[in-house]
Amino acid sequence: MKTVTLTTGTKMPLLGFGVFQMRDLAECEHSVRDAIETGYRLIDTAASYLNEEAVGRGIKSSDVPREQLFVTTKLWVQDASYEGAKRAVANSLKRLDLEYLDLYLIHQPYGDVYGAWRAMEELHAQGMLRAIGVIPKSVKKQRIEDNFSIFDFELSDSDMAAIGALNTRTTAFFDHRDPAWVESLGRRSWISDGRKPQHQRYVRWPQ
Repeated sequence: MKTVTLTTGTKMPLLGFGVFQMRDLAECEHSVRDAIETGYRLIDTAASYLNEEAVGRGIKSSDVPREQLFVTTKLWVQDASYEGAKRAVANSLKRLDLEYLDLYLIHQPYGDVYGAWRAMEELHAQGMLRAIGVIPKSVKKQRIEDNFSIFDFELSDSDMAAIGALNTRTTAFFDHRDPAWVESLGRRSWISDGRKPQHQRYVRWPQ
């Protein structure tokens, strides 16, 4: 597996397996195990995906040693503060049943991102987070294997031009500059640890 070296010296695989919208936890667990067996070494989850425990079980059920895997999870806006980030990391480690995370990301840059970042820097210094940053999925084994086989071809100049023409500078998901949507992120329910969402103020980062 090809890797890239992060500024912390941590080597990150260039190809990862994500579990966004995998709400069936048994399916998620099996998919993570299948992905690792296929050859994936980077597993990407997030607190807001509500499936970290299933990801942890999938990792434990594989035959690949922990040190050969690269596990990423993310801080949700509800915990974007100094104390919130420390609590969120502890909760994610507990749900994943891991002693450290290879990469921890701020999922959405809203709330007290500066306080959250300070906490993440401290946890990085303590070895709980190997790398930190600010912020890419199938449950079918065949599709997992197909997605893994992405280094068997090259794109020509005409291929790249055709891909470039598809860029309409719009998003198929949501607009991060829409205040109503940003506010709704903070109201997202937290089923995983039973906390109720709290109202909070957001900062808008320059475009």
